[in-house]
Amino acid sequence: MSEQLVKQITELLNEEKWTRATLNSYSINNFAELDDIVAATKEQSAEDEVLEVCEEHLKHTRHSIVGLYISGIISLSKQLVDDSNLIVLINIFTDNHKWNIVEYLCSRILEYGENKFALKTLADVYENKNEQDLKFATWERYIKVDYEEAEIVKLLADRKEEQGDLENAIEFWKKALHRFVNKKMFSNLREVWEKIIEYAPEDVEFFFSIERKIVKVLSGDRAAQLLTYLIPHYTENEDWDTAIELLKRILSYERKNSEARKEIVECFRKKYEGHSQLDEYLRISNLSQSWRNVHDAIADFEKHISFDLGNYVFHSSWKIGQIKDIENDVIIIDFASKPAHRMSLKMAVSALKVLSSEHIWVLIHTKSKEELKAQVKKDPVWALKTVIRSFNNAADMKMIKEQLVPAVLTAGEWSKWSSEARKILKTDPIFGNVPEKLDRYTVRDKPISFEEKTFNKFKAQKAFFDRVQTLRDFLEHAEPDSDYFAEMFSYFTGFLKSSASINEFVLSSHMLVQQLVSIYPYLNPGLEFTFQDLIQAIENVEELFAKISDPELKKTFLIQLFQHHSDWPAVYARLFLTYQSKFIIDELVRNKKWETLRELSGQVLSHFREYREAFVWTARNLLEEPWFAKMEISREKLLIGMIHLLDITFREINNKRDVSFNRKINKQVMDFLFKEKNLFNYILETGEESITRLYTLIEDVKELDPSVRISLKQQIKSKFPSYQFLGDQEKEKVSMGLLATRKSYENKQKELRDIIEVQIPQNSTEIGVAMDKGDLRENAEYKAALERQGLLNSSAAKIQDELQKAQIFTETRISTDTVSFGTKVRLKNLGDESTEDYTILGPWESNPAKNIISYRSPLGAELMNHKIGDELSFAISEQNFKYKVEAIEKADLSEY
Repeated sequence: MSEQLVKQITELLNEEKWTRATLNSYSINNFAELDDIVAATKEQSAEDEVLEVCEEHLKHTRHSIVGLYISGIISLSKQLVDDSNLIVLINIFTDNHKWNIVEYLCSRILEYGENKFALKTLADVYENKNEQDLKFATWERYIKVDYEEAEIVKLLADRKEEQGDLENAIEFWKKALHRFVNKKMFSNLREVWEKIIEYAPEDVEFFFSIERKIVKVLSGDRAAQLLTYLIPHYTENEDWDTAIELLKRILSYERKNSEARKEIVECFRKKYEGHSQLDEYLRISNLSQSWRNVHDAIADFEKHISFDLGNYVFHSSWKIGQIKDIENDVIIIDFASKPAHRMSLKMAVSALKVLSSEHIWVLIHTKSKEELKAQVKKDPVWALKTVIRSFNNAADMKMIKEQLVPAVLTAGEWSKWSSEARKILKTDPIFGNVPEKLDRYTVRDKPISFEEKTFNKFKAQKAFFDRVQTLRDFLEHAEPDSDYFAEMFSYFTGFLKSSASINEFVLSSHMLVQQLVSIYPYLNPGLEFTFQDLIQAIENVEELFAKISDPELKKTFLIQLFQHHSDWPAVYARLFLTYQSKFIIDELVRNKKWETLRELSGQVLSHFREYREAFVWTARNLLEEPWFAKMEISREKLLIGMIHLLDITFREINNKRDVSFNRKINKQVMDFLFKEKNLFNYILETGEESITRLYTLIEDVKELDPSVRISLKQQIKSKFPSYQFLGDQEKEKVSMGLLATRKSYENKQKELRDIIEVQIPQNSTEIGVAMDKGDLRENAEYKAALERQGLLNSSAAKIQDELQKAQIFTETRISTDTVSFGTKVRLKNLGDESTEDYTILGPWESNPAKNIISYRSPLGAELMNHKIGDELSFAISEQNFKYKVEAIEKADLSEY
């Protein structure tokens, strides 16, 4: 079927005559007929064949309308991001002013996604057809995909202004402003800057952000020139704080700007009008004198002017005080420990820090703790604003905690409160990040948009892969038509244009850009090389792969390897040794690479010391896979490797070698062997023949918790009661050890677990809470908790030792030939002819009130090993006893 189609298209191409008359007679219907051919090509899956025929034809007939159209549409449908043939075709009809056909061709391209050329040309079509509304609507689409276009953005803003849509006009002007700055077109950006001032002068945060960009791209002089245009609005509205801030910024770029210096003096006069010492402090600072450094003069004036009646101050030793009076150059301050303290103005300037009445230190000083605590808990947004503004509008969570704990909140209250606070700082638009300092937060006069907040985060981040994730976060909640996105995107494309060597950043940027282009084709920066080109230039694939710390990019790398590397199974196997991924294994299995899997499994098992993570991962994730049986891996050999690895990690932890890493591996091995019962289950399957080999190795792991070893031993004993552990007979000959019933043994294990898993961690928490309360030397709670921790540790050690020495005594071992463990004995008191009954058990079961005595007690020890009819005479604590053994019977051990 496809052969007939290819033949039909070949004939169509060969019959085509390209003349101007043919061109003029072409209509949209002709392209609709070609669309039917393209649809048939897709139905018959003949795209590649047809594309090859068209491309071959175009080599000698470059302006073939049929060839250009069919190959162009097929390329777009295959997401090849290649619109070159359609561009050639559009230009042919544009030159001949066939606007309806040009419109049709542009619309066909746009069916496959936004396209810069198609949108720009389509807008030109509407211009020529005098369809202004359609032109502007198309421009709005166009500027979302062309991040460099600035003039059209301004034209859109001007049109919105004409229509009275000032909100959208301002947004377009702001977008144009960013782009004019990037293009270094100062006269254009100045015109737009003045427009925004006309309609939105209060958006000072935006102006400051553009100011920083202008300084970076153009110069400080240009930034100062633009800031000057903002001054009249704020002076007319008597917003002296903002006017002063603007003038300070201007003077930071133009230190000798006499007009700005004169203006800031006037603003200070207006702001502090009525201050008793205003003229004196202006005189002292020499702010009006051109010979004095302007920044030093401003700093001097602001230090002095802050000293006024009622203001709060901070002294490093006397803490918070309030100015009660000023007598010439002497300030009188009330400190808690020094009321009515007199200090010269010169001394005050150097020794005191003036605080606003809303400073957190002042609030702590003037409000009761309970009142302030209630307010902080009720309104965390207010609390965050208060603390952040108290420190020049920049604070991180550590600083916030230092102010609130323990002065306002306890450590426990902080834990809950801080979780909510972090969420607020992340999501509330009133909070932003300090530029270049990601962990510091600031309070904004105008809420920050998600786009700008994420962009600021991106700029503050230093690590490449952190920026990758931030770009993804941006696209989760915003569209890529933002100028903020364009700047972030250009960071990654920059690696593809400037780097001569291939490293993890170049390769990761290529993969990331390719991912984004597949979703948003118009983002295509025109990559000149493929992943295959890059991978061929890499000397050590494993080393580079290890440096890619983003999981998603790692997976993309593996997929690309599979598609473009001829020996991908071998590379996958090498990568698995340092990066354990189910994806790697699944791909090898899916493609039936059994020999590679067999070699990899053997390598991991043989070199388990070297490839610890790979070995443990294999044991925990692949052992139960049906295909794993084909690997011919001995399960017992794997268990032996795990036991050896347990011993190795214990020793390396004790020797302080890679402690964190070895602890992680040690825990995984412990879980695999004991918690998941893989060791015991294997013993159950194989029987007694494997017990000696495996349990002997467990006995050799000296640092293993004795309770784990004993528990395993008892599990084995319960299933194989006749099995004799190596050394058991010798133990019985030397010492019977500590005998116990199963029930009391298990109770002792529970007691040990409760101490280790519940009481000790709980007490550790109490120690931490007590430490937060201050001076440990006078902290009774801390001392008590520390003493209890010592007792708990001693109890745990004692019980562990007892468990290690204990032997569970089963009913099958009870003998009534003599008085022994597990027997009930009836005695006749030869002194008063009465009878007494005793049950002989161990120290853990002993209960004298119920006549249950330990075989280790003085009475128990005297009774042991005597037969029925024996008469006994002995003394305990200087008291004489005479008994005759009348009966011996088995005790029911299940009761004890």
